[in-house]
Amino acid sequence: MRWLTIYIVLLMFFATSQSLAQTQEPADKTGASASAAASKAEVNELRSEVAAQRKTIEELKAMVQKLAESKGQAPAADPLRLEPTAASSSRAEVTPVSGGDDAHLVNTVLLDQAQAPAAAPKKDTPLTAGWNGEHFFIKSPDGQFSISPYGYVDTDYRAYKGDGAPADTFLVRRARFGFQGNYGSHFDFALLTDANSTTGAIVRDVYLNVRVRPEFQFQAGQFKEPFAQETGIGATNLDFVERGLQSLLYPCSGTAYRCPGITLHGDIDGGVMQWWAGAFNGRNGVTANVTNEPEFVGRVRFYPWRKSKNEWLKQFAFGGSIAHSRSRGLSNDMSFSGLLPDAAYTFFPQLRINGPIERYEGEFTYIKSGFALRAEYVQMQEQRDGVGTEQLGGLGFLTLPGIGAKAWNIGATYLLTGEKRPENGTPRVKHPLFGPDTPGGTGRGWGAWEVGVRYSGIQANAPAANFLGFFTPGFVSQFDYHTDQFTFGLNWYLNYWVKYQFNVNIDRLEQPSTTGQLPQNFTVLMQELQFRF
Repeated sequence: MRWLTIYIVLLMFFATSQSLAQTQEPADKTGASASAAASKAEVNELRSEVAAQRKTIEELKAMVQKLAESKGQAPAADPLRLEPTAASSSRAEVTPVSGGDDAHLVNTVLLDQAQAPAAAPKKDTPLTAGWNGEHFFIKSPDGQFSISPYGYVDTDYRAYKGDGAPADTFLVRRARFGFQGNYGSHFDFALLTDANSTTGAIVRDVYLNVRVRPEFQFQAGQFKEPFAQETGIGATNLDFVERGLQSLLYPCSGTAYRCPGITLHGDIDGGVMQWWAGAFNGRNGVTANVTNEPEFVGRVRFYPWRKSKNEWLKQFAFGGSIAHSRSRGLSNDMSFSGLLPDAAYTFFPQLRINGPIERYEGEFTYIKSGFALRAEYVQMQEQRDGVGTEQLGGLGFLTLPGIGAKAWNIGATYLLTGEKRPENGTPRVKHPLFGPDTPGGTGRGWGAWEVGVRYSGIQANAPAANFLGFFTPGFVSQFDYHTDQFTFGLNWYLNYWVKYQFNVNIDRLEQPSTTGQLPQNFTVLMQELQFRF
């Protein structure tokens, strides 16, 4: 109300000044004739009005002075704010009124701004946390930093039937937990540990990926070597409880195919072509290399009809991989492990190796709606250069024939409940049995059901050798064995995050590598309950 009063008084002052100016102007022009005509009473009345105006001016000066002295104090209530007009927007000051003190009138808008309280400091925008339909996440206010915890646990029960087979057992197959996220739009990172690891370090993945462009990216740390089709499929998305027999020939198979290293990779033309080129230690887990030659891996994968409208060919892909590394006999390097993924038996012994290791792989995938067909072929050659013995009468450090191995795998799955099969992901369960709804789901039901069948086989050969030298005579035995496996599977997705798998493996051991073991078939029943977050 104080500002309203001042505003009214100022208006009265300016109106009175204009009235006086208009009254005095004709008096100046008429000169002496007008003065003569004016009566004494009129002059006295005019003097009284001037005296009243001066008194009003003095009161206004006092009020302005009092306001100037109290300008540092905040008003008790929000004052009436005067909006600037077109004339006042130029911030021109009002001409001061003459007087005997320092009190003067100032621009109303400027005075109002001076009296306004200081603006409250801007509060920082809080972090964003929530659920993205797949994982929990925490994100910075500007969206440049995000992090998500994730993990999964696989609990198994395995029953074996066959002479010499392992005992039936419960097993925590995997217990992994980690974080993944991004720095801005060009950096991705991940850290994954396995609390149930029995070989090597518990660290599985720890890496930083730099996305310069989709066609050119750089990744460094410890992660899966980009060799072969099944290594690109996460453990939570496997069609069967265990990978096929061809996985025995993958690099770093002793530590879930992970090794320290770097790789360049990218997606060309929107993913029509994918490529990888990397260098790794090739020593299983966080282990230093023992040679000056790293393990080189290269891989390409093509989706020729990815951008077409043909739904029958859109998800057809094929590709291949190559890998080269070197083993070191003085470091007690051994050939690949012949223990089957379901641990039923070891079909091939481990032998000492020294020298180059070469790997080759071919693959293809075909997916149409709920049907998926995958196939893969892997071939490997391990050299045995100078792997003899210095003992008297032994073979000495002579070169033996290399170990050759080849393996194959073909499997098909079909979702009975109508969901679509992603290439590397979990089907979006339409009607979960219980638990949280799947994004895009439509109420409760019996979950998603999937059936699968697979045939996998492997063969390895270490040729014999005769040394008839006088000082180092000897004979090296031949090892030439093969085995194969039929798998029948049933997958039940109770919801998007919980899966139950039941597999029946028929392992055919026709050429036992263990002395005294008879050729036979082993039956392995595997059940796995997996939950992830």
